[in-house]
Amino acid sequence: MSNEISIVLIGIGGYGNVYLRKLFQDNDVNAYVTGVVDIAPDRSDFFQAIKDKKIPFFDTLEQFYQTHQADLAIISTPIHLHKAQACLAMEHGSHVLCEKPATANREHLKEMIETRNRTNKQLAIGFNWSFTDSVQALKKDILSGTFGRPLRMKSLVLWPRNADYFNRSSWAGKKYSPDGQMIFDSVANNATAHFLHHLLYLCGDSIETSTEIDQIAAELYRANPIETFDTCAIHLHTKNDVEMIYLASHAVENEHRPKYTLEFEEATITYHPEANNSDIVAKWHDGREKRYEDPEKNHLAKLGVTIQAIHDQKQSILCGPEAASAHVHAIYGIHQSVPNAPTFPKRWLHYDEERQLTTVHGLEETLTECYQQFCLPNDLGVEWSESGKIIK
Repeated sequence: MSNEISIVLIGIGGYGNVYLRKLFQDNDVNAYVTGVVDIAPDRSDFFQAIKDKKIPFFDTLEQFYQTHQADLAIISTPIHLHKAQACLAMEHGSHVLCEKPATANREHLKEMIETRNRTNKQLAIGFNWSFTDSVQALKKDILSGTFGRPLRMKSLVLWPRNADYFNRSSWAGKKYSPDGQMIFDSVANNATAHFLHHLLYLCGDSIETSTEIDQIAAELYRANPIETFDTCAIHLHTKNDVEMIYLASHAVENEHRPKYTLEFEEATITYHPEANNSDIVAKWHDGREKRYEDPEKNHLAKLGVTIQAIHDQKQSILCGPEAASAHVHAIYGIHQSVPNAPTFPKRWLHYDEERQLTTVHGLEETLTECYQQFCLPNDLGVEWSESGKIIK
């Protein structure tokens, strides 16, 4: 096993199950699990398999490092634990693959970068698409000026989530933990975080960075009884002069795959997987066309890239804290724009007992029209809409 990467998994419920399935069932992964950290490991789908393999369990990461070491620590825990666990792992000699988002606290992000630089460890942030060959090929084409200068970008994500989702943990939908740590769990900072990050990442001035935000304004709403929001409409401008609209909601009846449109001086790029065979399609104004494979086909490209980067220190990690930082700043900015998200008026709400799903009448159509017209609900004069402050 000397050539294999040893892994400690922190958090084996939820998304941790995805890593366990890959590591236990894919013979092509040049890695093995040397320990797992979870306060309730029996909730994992792979609890019995872990026991059968005689992999030790630990309640805390500190306990693991008292007796063990690992080449790589994979962190799939609540948002407010990411910084402490990532820094602890790097201090103990482990490279880190931390699930998205990196953190909700901008100061914590600085600490993560400082620790990475001081310990000379790899620190990857698990935004799935950024690690795929297709998105890397697309970004390289953008950076080389293949499509001309980027002008505008927009994305729409309609993902229904029912009461079970919002009751899945004590921190779901919360702004802060009991000890005051920033969480800001929301539709934009958790389930659909990938797609807001994706726009920011594609606009970055280098392969390892995202763009910087110049100003941001938001409309935030909640249909469910949470502290943050389950619906957002975000309008931002980047420092490299790109305008973006980001629309996402859990309070809709029908699920649609995420989609986006990127407008450049010489071409338009669309990812409309329900309409064009799932490819990312670039069309130049002169009629030429280029396709990039659907990035959804490989959710765990990040694991392979991270393992390879550990073997070859010269290889780029592709999506580290610098790339993830724009998303952290975006989340901070939208909460400054709308400190307390209003609840949709009761007359607009509908509750489906069978699905345990709360939806907003006409919301799916409203956000779709916003996507088509490149605007926010308040621009359409929607009755329940409220504009947030513009934050520089």
